[in-house]
Amino acid sequence: MEIRLFIIACIMYAFSLASRFLDKKGKLIGAAYFVWWHFAYRICILHCALYLYLFVSSGGEGAVFPLMKMAVGSAIILLYSAYRLYKEKGNDKTKQESAKKAAFDWCNTVYFAGFSASIIMFLFIQAFQIPSASMRDTFLEGDHLFVNKAVYGFRLPFGKHFFGAFKPIEAEDIVIFKFPAKDKEQQNCGGSQYGRDFVKRVIGLPGDTVEVKDSKPYVNGNPFPARSYERYEAVERVHFEDEMDPEMYQKLWEEHYLDSIYGLALRDQFGPVVVPPNSYFVMGDNRDNSCDSRFWGPVPRENIKGKAWFIHWPLKRAGFVK
Repeated sequence: MEIRLFIIACIMYAFSLASRFLDKKGKLIGAAYFVWWHFAYRICILHCALYLYLFVSSGGEGAVFPLMKMAVGSAIILLYSAYRLYKEKGNDKTKQESAKKAAFDWCNTVYFAGFSASIIMFLFIQAFQIPSASMRDTFLEGDHLFVNKAVYGFRLPFGKHFFGAFKPIEAEDIVIFKFPAKDKEQQNCGGSQYGRDFVKRVIGLPGDTVEVKDSKPYVNGNPFPARSYERYEAVERVHFEDEMDPEMYQKLWEEHYLDSIYGLALRDQFGPVVVPPNSYFVMGDNRDNSCDSRFWGPVPRENIKGKAWFIHWPLKRAGFVK
């Protein structure tokens, strides 16, 4: 999201610079020059707004972008801009100057807001929407959160190293992370999850041995502490004798292939596995309805974006995340 905001800001900044350069050269004086420039301005700013809206409404990173909606929206923008071009041909110089000033102001507002928001979202806070029931009843589908991205440390762009952490990642933290898929062809939990943001609770830390029995997690041979946030359903549990070599089991789990062999059985019987260095084992609070580390493996540290911090919508559920 923050990268797209930054790109939109760059586009509007470049358009603003080019427009001001043309204005100084006197190229925006006169009906013909002005209306065609104003036509390009509308095309540019409305397409940026449309793209951002469709990106967010389609589910963000990793979701299928609605190309048909983009095409229809682009057609509407072109028709509207063409209509305004026709109507503005008769505008006098005073109206042109007023419209030009308003356009410059909007360009400045958009690129300044885009740069500011992208920096804030990259370093400090990110908005996130709960997409599924995997964290019920801690979160409900459609809840809107603010994610604290600074608490675990800051990361330089395009890097994997963090600095300035206020606290380490701990068991029971609720984290937002980019799904650990190697490529778009990787299939987990019924489809490709490549690029999507997930929210889960940390169960195992680096070096911990994690096992699941009857859907309940064990860490280092001990039952994970029972909490009120855990949700289980009255379903028939799957029991089977696993004869796979432990090293092969561990390898398949780390490489995200385990669910293609055991499928839903991993919900109730899993492991034991050892969480790799600089990685974490996560599960949903809705234990029987969660696509999590049991099925697709550990979460590398560099994939973790931040900690769930505050529910801001709906208002009746607003409050800090526990």
